[in-house]
Amino acid sequence: MAGRPPHIIVFANEKGGTGKSTTAVHTAVALASMGRRVAALDLDTRQRTLGRYLDNRAGTQRRLQIPIPMPHHETFDPAKGEPIEAAMDRVGDGVDLLVIDTPGRDDPHAREAMIRADTLVTPINDSFVDLDLIGEVDPETFKIRRPSFYAEVVWNSRTRRAKTTGASVDWVLLRNRLQHIEARNMRRVAEALGDLSRRVGFRVIPGLGERVIYRELFPKGLTLLDLALIGEASIAHVAARQELREMIAGLDLPELEAQEPRRMAG
Repeated sequence: MAGRPPHIIVFANEKGGTGKSTTAVHTAVALASMGRRVAALDLDTRQRTLGRYLDNRAGTQRRLQIPIPMPHHETFDPAKGEPIEAAMDRVGDGVDLLVIDTPGRDDPHAREAMIRADTLVTPINDSFVDLDLIGEVDPETFKIRRPSFYAEVVWNSRTRRAKTTGASVDWVLLRNRLQHIEARNMRRVAEALGDLSRRVGFRVIPGLGERVIYRELFPKGLTLLDLALIGEASIAHVAARQELREMIAGLDLPELEAQEPRRMAG
């Protein structure tokens, strides 16, 4: 991919608590572990979860002197006067993939990033509470009545991109924190998502499950891919890494499919 602009992956959802930043970090590190040149840009200037996560990772790398993949990362600060487009061009210069994490709220800079996204990832928890962001559900039939406001936001972004560049956006809805209980509710959510995906135009893939390990890894900035290096891998972690492998494969990124199983094995 040398000489080409980076493939831009934007993680966006105006609702908080969906595992968006955790998923973005794991994606950036997983891609870096596959030998790709990866940069990450955090647009949440106040909370900066992705930025802090990778700062912690850099600290662990220095402290333990272990060879963990380390994507270049920055946190966008609009107070510095740099336009978001210029920041994306600068941080993404010379890399294969640029991973962008956005705030869990309506944000003008996030909207501009969405317009330039090649892959737009919207993580949601597997519930009707989160689904309401995308589509309004009938309380009796659990069918989708109409797309909600966020689907309109994405539609407008995709329309602007098509008009200005002629390029399309692959919108991926990521079902995070899947549970092994409440099978009826999960089935209803899946059916509603299937109906809405055909009407609005997104793909649905499984994301990361609800596991305590994700919260425990944050202070050290580590990911599931690093546990073997520090001697903390377990059977449960192997299953979690499999989830991550399947999620990366589901993103269907360019020129990555054939290398994913080999680079992320373990």
